[in-house]
Amino acid sequence: MKSYTVPLHIRLNRIYLRPVFRLIFHVLGQIKVVGRENVPLGTPYVIAMNHISIFDPPLLVSFWPEQPEIVGAADVFEKKGQGSILKLYGVIPVHRGDYDRHLLETMLAVLKAGRPLAIAPEGGRSHKPAMQRALPGVGYIIEHASAPVVPVGILNTTDDFWQRARRGERPKLEMRIGKPIHFPPVTQKGSERRELRQHNADMVMRHIAGLLPGEYHGVYAGQAIASA
Repeated sequence: MKSYTVPLHIRLNRIYLRPVFRLIFHVLGQIKVVGRENVPLGTPYVIAMNHISIFDPPLLVSFWPEQPEIVGAADVFEKKGQGSILKLYGVIPVHRGDYDRHLLETMLAVLKAGRPLAIAPEGGRSHKPAMQRALPGVGYIIEHASAPVVPVGILNTTDDFWQRARRGERPKLEMRIGKPIHFPPVTQKGSERRELRQHNADMVMRHIAGLLPGEYHGVYAGQAIASA
């Protein structure tokens, strides 16, 4: 398996990026974080969050108690401003809709190096609170990494957050961190293994739904699992 290390210049960038973004969020909105005690600090784990808008990843990274590695859409790297911030933080690019073995190996290497890894199982922004069905990628990670998944529900980061903030409304943003989910080893083969990947990905989303109000459940309506 390939090794993973965070370059020195990226580590230095994060020293100022995180507090700067925390300050920006505190100025623009009212921030609430619940469940920090559920984070298994100092161990490898996957952070799985719902993904409404571009505001979710910086919110999570800014207020997470550790510096997680995070994957982001490759096309955003080409956008002025957004792309520069992603590069400064050291976001791992993902080509949405493509099978990317190099990406999967990189994510597993992050966990092997003992670092937390943040992903959005839906594979992209929903642009609305209601969640979409997860892609099987997180199921693949669960299958190949002996690491728990920490579900995270993010509220109110809709696309109009910036407009509301500019009007002085200071919208309430909330991040709810659930208890780690531990999955048994995968022993199935062939089609059963592929089906299990999707099953486990859906299981993660059901735990995220359990952290969110009903209007966020989307395709997982009636399937939410409350955090134990």
